[in-house]
Amino acid sequence: MDVLLVGSIAYDSVTSPVGQVKHALGGSATYGGLAASFHAQRLGIGKVGLVGVVGEDFSDEDRLILASHGTDVSGIETAAGETFRWEGAYEGSMAEAETYATHLNVFEHFQPKVPEHARTPKVTFCANLHPALQASVLDQTTPNRISMLDSMNLWINIAREPLLEVMQRVDLIIINDGEVRMLAEDENLIRAAHTVRSMTSASTLVVKRGEHGVLAFHGDEIIALPAFPTADVCDPTGCGDTFAGTLAAYIASGDGPLGRDELRTALVAATVSASFTLQSFGVEALQTMTSEAFAHRLSRFENILG
Repeated sequence: MDVLLVGSIAYDSVTSPVGQVKHALGGSATYGGLAASFHAQRLGIGKVGLVGVVGEDFSDEDRLILASHGTDVSGIETAAGETFRWEGAYEGSMAEAETYATHLNVFEHFQPKVPEHARTPKVTFCANLHPALQASVLDQTTPNRISMLDSMNLWINIAREPLLEVMQRVDLIIINDGEVRMLAEDENLIRAAHTVRSMTSASTLVVKRGEHGVLAFHGDEIIALPAFPTADVCDPTGCGDTFAGTLAAYIASGDGPLGRDELRTALVAATVSASFTLQSFGVEALQTMTSEAFAHRLSRFENILG
């Protein structure tokens, strides 16, 4: 097992200026897992294992999607009840969704159980979960290379101390620019990022900035990348999870301490991967993305970067 990814599996209903979709497969583990598995296959590394929970309403077709690219789904539990469901809409710049409804269903009582064979991956990635669940995952795993986590503003508001505690236990943190400012209580992004790093033990802080790209603080260095320019924005849901899953796969393809150039290569690939997710509702773009299409877009992006 090269990447162990723990997060939510959901059915999303999304409205955007270009249309809508009802009960589409989504969730942080779904987007992150599909992206990680796609790149694991491209890079010739081992399997990606998913840990999550679904309800009795979860379809065989969607389970097959999760198992695509050789993904190990033995850590996905089926519980009595319905799968986590989310409803929301994007308007204007589509930078952030307005949530209409969240039904946690079986996810409300989810307790991650990492299979025995998946407890020593190269990379443990705790996708967006309550910090107590992320801590449970870290208790159950001993990654050979890196542990990483993602988070969101909700946990900063309602579980700040547990979040800071679990941040002390990982090597790499991924959060967005608004969350960095919230944690540091400072509107200056660079200063806030340095404050957050001083509050944690992470050697790398990756700050997602949506359409403005990404900033990564690694050791004494800063890596700044723009977003991949695209006019075809359909549904931004899952872009951050796609980004993180790609990052995890690329890191799992290496050995030893994470270097600056290796991190930059992974961030470039993650940015390109996220640009595919933007262009369709749900996971359709991740399902249909080919190695040739990814390589072509990656080459275009590298030309832009110079």
